[in-house]
Amino acid sequence: MEAKIGQFIDSIGNFFKGADQIPWCDRDVILDCEREVAEASNGDSDENKSESIMRLSWALVHSKKEDDVRRGIAMLEASLTNSNTTLQKREKIYLLAVGYYRSDEYSKSWQLVQQCLEIAPDWRQALTLKKAVEDRITKDGVIGMGITATAIGLVIGGVAAALARRN
Repeated sequence: MEAKIGQFIDSIGNFFKGADQIPWCDRDVILDCEREVAEASNGDSDENKSESIMRLSWALVHSKKEDDVRRGIAMLEASLTNSNTTLQKREKIYLLAVGYYRSDEYSKSWQLVQQCLEIAPDWRQALTLKKAVEDRITKDGVIGMGITATAIGLVIGGVAAALARRN
């Protein structure tokens, strides 16, 4: 019984904190990936350049900085048409979904996750991201309804007070 109460309390805490299972990336990793891309641009094969750019894109969309995330999204969108295999396309779409999730563009993220799941229906990372996106959409809806209800209550209270003063 105590375990169930603990889980319930944790779920409420996670609801308001917005906790998810998607990793973050720090600036040092991004800098290392940028160096790797620069080195790969100096004579490496196209495959090595492509892999370096994918690692940098991964790091950028997992960053805590909005500018990094936007840069990662732009890189992925530009490279999406150059996907040679279904696996590459799936990875890029997933990373785009992460980027849009980190940018609070949940509907776009959800659409991209759905595309990933069409390619690989049992892909655990995509399923985890889908749940995180749906949880955020639900949370935003609940908070929005709370704000709306509070505003309506204040308006009704103000009208009632004005009417009471009149009489």
